[in-house]
Amino acid sequence: MSRVPIDGTAAPLRAQLTESARPEKVSLVEIVREHGRAFCQIRRPSAAQRAVLRDIARCRTAALGGHREQCESCGESRVLFRSCRNRHCPQCQSLPQARWRDAQQALLLPVPYFHVVFTLPHDLNALIRSNPKRLYALLFACVIATLREFSRDPRHLGAELGMTAVLHTWGQNLSQHVHLHLIVTGGGLDAAGDRWVASKSPRFLFPVRALSKLFRGKFLAMLSRLRERGKLRFAASCKPLEPDAAWNALVAKLRGTKWVVYAKPPFAGPGQVLDYLSRYTHRIAISNERILSLDNGTVRFSYKDYACGNSRKIMELPALEFLRRFLLHIVPRGFVRVRHYGILANCHRAEKLARCRELLGQNLISPSPPATETLADSVQRLLGIDISRCPHCGQGPLRIVELLPPKPNDTS
Repeated sequence: MSRVPIDGTAAPLRAQLTESARPEKVSLVEIVREHGRAFCQIRRPSAAQRAVLRDIARCRTAALGGHREQCESCGESRVLFRSCRNRHCPQCQSLPQARWRDAQQALLLPVPYFHVVFTLPHDLNALIRSNPKRLYALLFACVIATLREFSRDPRHLGAELGMTAVLHTWGQNLSQHVHLHLIVTGGGLDAAGDRWVASKSPRFLFPVRALSKLFRGKFLAMLSRLRERGKLRFAASCKPLEPDAAWNALVAKLRGTKWVVYAKPPFAGPGQVLDYLSRYTHRIAISNERILSLDNGTVRFSYKDYACGNSRKIMELPALEFLRRFLLHIVPRGFVRVRHYGILANCHRAEKLARCRELLGQNLISPSPPATETLADSVQRLLGIDISRCPHCGQGPLRIVELLPPKPNDTS
């Protein structure tokens, strides 16, 4: 295979990959196991990035231990190893995603919901890489402050919204593309809590151009304040931004740039909102379904090219560059990617949601799952998979007959 440039190459999916010549699919786990050690030796990732690579490589292997179970009907046995449960592992998101979706049922109101996206300019990427936790938090704060300012203004709404925000840091080709997805109620509770105020238009929430300008102003003001207080770290690729002249030039450029704020029309109903949002909450930078092959140290994966009418294309990257891009999107330890605000904020959620339901005439909410629900019951209810039933005969129940201790050096 010819050598692939470090920035990757792309071509239309149909032209590169036909059904008759489709390579065997691989997963992110296999790429990490085959090239993760070399990546750590050459690139020297952070401790958090190393931990993610380690967890993904060990996921569902003897390194984490597990158990042997046997069917009481046909006698067939199998070994199951534990999952790593890392939030960046593609093998470990299905059940947490289903549980999160189930828990959010109780938060839905019978109102329209809007999808709004706030995006940071790519000129900030180097600074974000050196200050991820601080600048991700700043993004949340500025977006919510912007929406609150509009929603509390009687000219736009005059009420408190319900907002759920999800941080994403990637584009389809794994490049750094930091943005915040929000699902916002089409209306809110007035300051006195006496009435529900519906959005003024059934098609849009607030004017996006005005949102963009206010968001840009708030972010740049708070960013400059962080620098004045010495709260920003200038290292690696953002080191040239440390002098006053370079910093002022960056801020001037950002002030002259149109910041992207995108808003979609309302969803068809609360159920569709939940289906849509649950896909975003536990998504990682790339799913196994998009990875097409790993051959001679080159990873091929599909992506959607928004600049070409959302056409599907294939990108080829050296495995080490693929891992570098993937690790750009590791969220700092302890950082919360999904947050609720306004009437959905944890501190007063129960009280305000109850008042909203009363005003909207909605008294019934989804019942909570039984407190004694087992893991098997939970998987059956949420994913429709009966993990207690023998996959071989389909009849007998499975019984654990042996516990397998972890083998730390085994990632096979």
